[in-house]
Amino acid sequence: MGNRAKTLADLGLTAQGGREARITGLSVDSRKVQDGHLFAALPGSRVHGGEFIQFALRMGAGAILTDRQGARIAADQLAASDAALVVTEDPRQTLAFCAALWFGQQPETVVAVTGTNGKTSVATFARQIWTELGLKAANLGTTGVEGAYVAPLAHTTPEPITLHRMLRDIAAAGVDHVAMEASSHGLAQRRLDGVTLSAAAFTNITQDHLDYHASFEEYFAAKAGLFDRVLPDDAAAVINLDDPRGAALVEIAMERGQDVLTVGRAEEANLRIRGQRYDATGQDLRFDWNGRPRQVRLDLIGGFQAENVLTAAGLVIASGCDPVRTFDMLGALRGVRGRMQLAATRENGAAVFVDYAHTPDALKTALKALRPHVLGRLIVVFGAGGDRDTTKRPLMGQAAATYADLAFVTDDNPRTEEPAAIRAEVLAGAPEATEVGDRAEAILRGVDALQPGDALLIAGKGHETGQVIGEDVYPFDDAEQASVAVAALDGRLV
Repeated sequence: MGNRAKTLADLGLTAQGGREARITGLSVDSRKVQDGHLFAALPGSRVHGGEFIQFALRMGAGAILTDRQGARIAADQLAASDAALVVTEDPRQTLAFCAALWFGQQPETVVAVTGTNGKTSVATFARQIWTELGLKAANLGTTGVEGAYVAPLAHTTPEPITLHRMLRDIAAAGVDHVAMEASSHGLAQRRLDGVTLSAAAFTNITQDHLDYHASFEEYFAAKAGLFDRVLPDDAAAVINLDDPRGAALVEIAMERGQDVLTVGRAEEANLRIRGQRYDATGQDLRFDWNGRPRQVRLDLIGGFQAENVLTAAGLVIASGCDPVRTFDMLGALRGVRGRMQLAATRENGAAVFVDYAHTPDALKTALKALRPHVLGRLIVVFGAGGDRDTTKRPLMGQAAATYADLAFVTDDNPRTEEPAAIRAEVLAGAPEATEVGDRAEAILRGVDALQPGDALLIAGKGHETGQVIGEDVYPFDDAEQASVAVAALDGRLV
């Protein structure tokens, strides 16, 4: 277990000069280093971790893991130290495998899902299906760890030490099935490389995170890393063929010798969507499983949920569960917090939904998905985040202008940018939209505009319970604000 000292050899490492060291723990933060720790000095986007080697050595680090640049940065301090030095070409990947060996235990069945949109829903639905099948299951990602084991997480895909500590704790609690989200950042930074996966899924890919990735091709390559690097050759790939990049991933998976299970509307899809019928509370879904028809009632809003549900079912089947029993459980699925969540209903019957859609394609998809469920007008309250990809802001405005009947542009998480400047960039794509800087007021205005048969979508923040302004996080929950606005306007507040 992770609380016992191991040698570098136990962790698959060889130090320069063949030096050995007894390792008492792993750290990526020099402030948390204790005597005997292996400190991983990793390359970063702003500063190289090698700058912190001197502090880790002062804290008693027994070994340093870094690349050649990190070793050069701290050459003098390392020369004067007794610490062992491990230099690798890819210290992030090396750390991931070290963490897997250090903590030692993972749940028996772990699956992962990547894509721009749908990761949280697919992971949550997979966990719900497993649970309905009588298995102890959890999902891990944007909303933390949920299910038979509950814990908070700071990142969608945590860094390897946190991730493997969490997987060990989940397994120790008797949870043997886990569905996790694989973000592009997490894949690019090799955070999942030490996880033993039974299956992996791809939902879709559209413009996002181009503030981090140099190009769309680099963004796709990060996602593809789940299949061409992380997923074992004898595992299964579940791929949405409706996305234009799905075929490329099928080719990658087949070249690796992985079992491939496809989802979508294409005739060749194993799980083929044949038809959907919508109403105010959900939809009826007709699909084929290898040519055999099935129909299920889903209490889920949005046509895209069909792909999410079938992708989750594909992961469950790929992990070894019976297909027929898996499909029998689909009717019990419940929506994910902040993902097309029904937040409130006005006395006139108009509904208010909250969704995490924060990219142009996600906003377009959410609005198009809501439309068949709505008899009247479709109203949207949305904005764009600060310190993120600026090119998507006018595209967000265009999506709202094209697919909503009435739009309010407000603040999302402005972070350290000037909120009015962000709104102006969004409004460039939606000149007819109404600008309301204060998000609570914008929600109130949107709710006030609802007439019988209308629906309001509050987009961008979803499950988040805070709004980031400057360096501070202020309490703010879109669903809660929607409920308050409805109560106030319908005279329910005392």
